[in-house]
Amino acid sequence: SGSPPLATTGFRLDMGQSIKLTTVPGWSGRIWARTGCKFDTAGIGRCQTGDCGGRLECEGNGAAPPTSLFEITLGAGNGQDYYDVSMVDGYNLPLLALPRGVHGGACNATGCITDINRGCPAELQVLGGVQNQGVVGCRSACEAFKLDKYCCSGEFANPNTCQPSYYSTLFKKACPRAYSYAFDDGTSTFTCKAYEYDIVFCPNSNGYTLYIIALI
Repeated sequence: SGSPPLATTGFRLDMGQSIKLTTVPGWSGRIWARTGCKFDTAGIGRCQTGDCGGRLECEGNGAAPPTSLFEITLGAGNGQDYYDVSMVDGYNLPLLALPRGVHGGACNATGCITDINRGCPAELQVLGGVQNQGVVGCRSACEAFKLDKYCCSGEFANPNTCQPSYYSTLFKKACPRAYSYAFDDGTSTFTCKAYEYDIVFCPNSNGYTLYIIALI
């Protein structure tokens, strides 16, 4: 999901597969993986996590939470890219973002490689899989409880009043470089001037999948 649109906004990646898409300076968007998907030949269906309006091609629709998100705004000209991995909308699977710096410049990897679903509190769990007996996602406290103090809204809509909660701390301990709540900026947003980003889903698995963003 981003602007301007990519050549495709939704596709299937099986274990071990990769895809490479090109974009332009100034592109801004979110990238995520969907799980437990079933689509017909017309691309109509649904996913257990990360669904974007019941279609294979998201076409600008956002991800239904809980979803692990890679967010990026590419710099124009000599401008820096800004990127992060966010658990603000919850978590559905591990991912790793690996930028490749221009002229060999050093850029920080970020992501969340821990399987948070295994340790997700019962009140945040989303069940799915065979007979709904497995945890397929871990909701954010905002999504689960709809309270301003967790959503950083209302009287908590600034970093002074919206502090880390018990639940966001669980996410932060599991994935220190990822956003755990709305104002978790200091340790979670990264800058780089890169010519390519590798987004790896399920990086600890032998059957990981790879999504590559390349600049043209």
